[in-house]
Amino acid sequence: MSANDGAARFTAPTRSRRRWLHWLWKLPLILLVLSVLQVLVLRVIDPPFSMFMAARQLQAWGEGDFRFGVAYDWRDLDEIAPSLPASLVAAEDQNFANHNGFDFKAIEKARANNARGRKVRGASTISQQLAKNLFLWSGRSWVRKGVEAWYTVLIEALWPKRRILEVYANVAEFGDGIYGAQAAARSFWGKDAARLTPAESARLAAVLPNPKRYSAARPGPYVQRRAAWIQRNVQRIGGSGYVKGLD
Repeated sequence: MSANDGAARFTAPTRSRRRWLHWLWKLPLILLVLSVLQVLVLRVIDPPFSMFMAARQLQAWGEGDFRFGVAYDWRDLDEIAPSLPASLVAAEDQNFANHNGFDFKAIEKARANNARGRKVRGASTISQQLAKNLFLWSGRSWVRKGVEAWYTVLIEALWPKRRILEVYANVAEFGDGIYGAQAAARSFWGKDAARLTPAESARLAAVLPNPKRYSAARPGPYVQRRAAWIQRNVQRIGGSGYVKGLD
């Protein structure tokens, strides 16, 4: 074997490795740019589906249930009874209008209660829940939490609060495979989301974040108690006119 043959065999893998490392270095930047574009597009275009919807449909197919279909029917915020977005804020994120995606006081309170062994609800904001439901997969890994935080920052930076609440009201899961205000109103009460009563809106908010366990249509004692608490909180944050204050 000549010296030139040996040099050629050494050079080819080295160049290939350098090319691979070059693209590996660029990959995080490409993903960052794509995520920004993704969030920017959905500021003006209503999402046709969410990652949670896609995952639920795939799960049904994987279980052999090919008749299952996700219920989802987009409605603009003006076409949803104002009591529903107000109830979502009252139930999930009462500091929604003031924080930048993360409610650090609520996080610290939840951490302290958990340290004492108390079972409490999480401190995720509506923006965090939207980032998870719309863009990500389910799970509790640190990688997923990191990506969720990044999307939360993007949503808060690139969308107005009104848009955040509008998309959340449309992609939140209110029953098994039932996503958004319109699909829930039609499935549970046979009417449009614009005609939801304050009591019905509170019951929808009350089943979050476990709509497979609790029912808004047939509320048990827990949902009834929580819905009553939500209705009281709606009055504390400004009533059904809360959404107008976000304009």
